[in-house]
Amino acid sequence: MGPAANHGAPSGQVDQAFWQGRRVLITGHTGFKGAWLSLWLQLLGAEVTGVGATPPTTPSLYELARVGEQMHCVTCDVRDFEGLWRALRDASPEVVIHMAAQPLVRRSYAAPRETYETNVMGTVNVLEAVRRLGSVRAVVVVSSDKCYENLGADAAGFSEDSRLGGHDPYSSSKACTELVAEAYRRSFFEDPDGVRLASARAGNVIGGGDWAEDRLVPDLIGAAIEGRTVLVRNPGYVRPWQHVLNPLSGYLLLAQELCRSADYAGAWNFGPPAQEEVSVATIVQRVAELWPGGVEWEAGDGPGVPEAATLRLDSSKAEHRLGWRPPLSLDDALGATVAWFASVRDGGDARAVTVAQIHPLVRPRRSQLLPVQDSP
Repeated sequence: MGPAANHGAPSGQVDQAFWQGRRVLITGHTGFKGAWLSLWLQLLGAEVTGVGATPPTTPSLYELARVGEQMHCVTCDVRDFEGLWRALRDASPEVVIHMAAQPLVRRSYAAPRETYETNVMGTVNVLEAVRRLGSVRAVVVVSSDKCYENLGADAAGFSEDSRLGGHDPYSSSKACTELVAEAYRRSFFEDPDGVRLASARAGNVIGGGDWAEDRLVPDLIGAAIEGRTVLVRNPGYVRPWQHVLNPLSGYLLLAQELCRSADYAGAWNFGPPAQEEVSVATIVQRVAELWPGGVEWEAGDGPGVPEAATLRLDSSKAEHRLGWRPPLSLDDALGATVAWFASVRDGGDARAVTVAQIHPLVRPRRSQLLPVQDSP
């Protein structure tokens, strides 16, 4: 095992001493969130192994930021159990963070079988490989805020005890992911001295290097760069927007505390405060104000799929028990995202820009976090 975990009350901050030299395996390291997390762990001094398919977009943050330079990378789809098992066996990780997924609601309508195979059976494969290996201390299964059966959230939002479900293949697959994680936890990982398993629910992340199809901020910035007008569907819909570093800080903090105590097993929400759950139109207007030259947009129905009008998360469990607080406000998140894309558009080095935005969270001030930088 690596360095001993802290045994005091949760500090609410990612502990560099904990991660220094610790063996960590990430699935989905070639994706948007996985690339950011891989770079953060590298800055913390962890020994990182990434298991994932080829990058899902062109361009990709993984390639532009040269994420694989300082970690061991294995090209393997999580639907390939034998390949996944070999990767875990060879890496012998202490912490596994499972992020590989088909992450898009709209794509799930076009490719439902792929969505279920990746999100459900991919999770089964990861947990089965962990069970076979036997030496893993903590597993965080990254799920989604879409796992809840959204029949109209109350003002407090969905808590971890809210009913799971989904009327589209993506949301349904994430509810199934949660059920798989809970079944494995209760059936195979209940020994407090064995593997500790938790799931993390977050969504609607924004940040530099996201080029996924049918995502609001990438669509806005892409249209601005190309000088075209973007059609914005459902401008009145409300979502829990947050910078990618916010939930990632929660995942790292949760893994720390899982290594410390089995009491942290189970499901956790990581979302923004209620006042920062704003409409699509608000995000569009703020991005248009921040982007040099503005963004031309218009509201319209467009080719859409059924989605709930409002989604809110209750993250009070993480706040009270982990001491977690989102490190970036929504204004900071939008500013950092626009600054990232503008810098890279103008020839900035994607790795340097990304690392500069992570670095203030590696050694935060005792009283408050430093503002995010958009260049080294």
